[in-house]
Amino acid sequence: MSHHKIEIQDLCFTYPDGRRAIRDASFSIYHGESVGIIGANGAGKSTLLMLLMGILQADTGEVNIGDMRLTKKTIPLIRRRIGLVFQDPDDQLFMTTVGEDVAFGPRNLGLTEDEVEERVAAALAQVGILHLASRAPSRLSGGEKRAAAIASVLSLRPDILIMDEPTASLDPKSRRRVMTLLDGFQHTKIITSHDLDMVLETCQRVILMNDGFVAADGKTADILGDSELLDNCGLELPLSLQKCPVCQSRQFRVV
Repeated sequence: MSHHKIEIQDLCFTYPDGRRAIRDASFSIYHGESVGIIGANGAGKSTLLMLLMGILQADTGEVNIGDMRLTKKTIPLIRRRIGLVFQDPDDQLFMTTVGEDVAFGPRNLGLTEDEVEERVAAALAQVGILHLASRAPSRLSGGEKRAAAIASVLSLRPDILIMDEPTASLDPKSRRRVMTLLDGFQHTKIITSHDLDMVLETCQRVILMNDGFVAADGKTADILGDSELLDNCGLELPLSLQKCPVCQSRQFRVV
C-alpha cells in the first residue's frame, strides 16, 4: 500500500464534555511526504493522531489509508501499516530489556524467532543502538529511550511513521540525533511538534491546526515564515527565522 495516500475527509470529533476538538478537517498525505502538524496547545494535533490510529472514533467524516477506510473492523490491518511513536518513550517501553521491547511487536505478528531476531537487529542498527539490546529501558538516557521507542515501531516495518513530539524534553545533542534519524527514514512521516525549528528542517509540508480547524496547509517555508498567520494561531516564528538581537537581521533566509 505504500504508494497510496492517507485521506482525511470532513473529520469531526467532540469529547464527552462537549469540547469540539476537530472540526471539518480535510487533507491528503501522499507517499514519501514528511508532513508537520503544528498548532498551539488545544489546537487538535494529538486528537487528530488518535483519530488516524483508530484510538478515537470520529463523530462524522472519514479516514482512508490507501484503499481502506478506517473502521472498527479494519483497525487491526491499518495499524500494521502505521507506526506511532508516543511523545513519552516510557509509554512505549515496558519490557525488561530494549531487545525484548523491540521484539514485542514482531512476536505478536506470529513471526518465527529467527524472523523476530532479524527484525530486532535491523531496527536497533537503523537507529544506532544495537549495543543497547540487553540494557534495561530504565537505564537509558532520554535520547536513547527515544531511539528505542522508534526501533520498537520500525521492527513492525510500517509504511507510515507518526511521531508525536519526537524532540520533546531532549538535550540539544539528543535532539539533533533524533532529527538526523528522521531525515534518514524513507517512510511517509507525520510529525506533530511545538519544536518549529525541527519542523522547518525535517518537513517539506506543514498542516497548521487552530481550534480544531485546518487553518493552513502548504509548504513549510511559506507557513513557518508567515508571522501574522502564526500569531493568529497562537504561535511564533521559529527561532531560526526571528531577528537576531545582535545584528538585527534574520539569521536564515526562508526558501
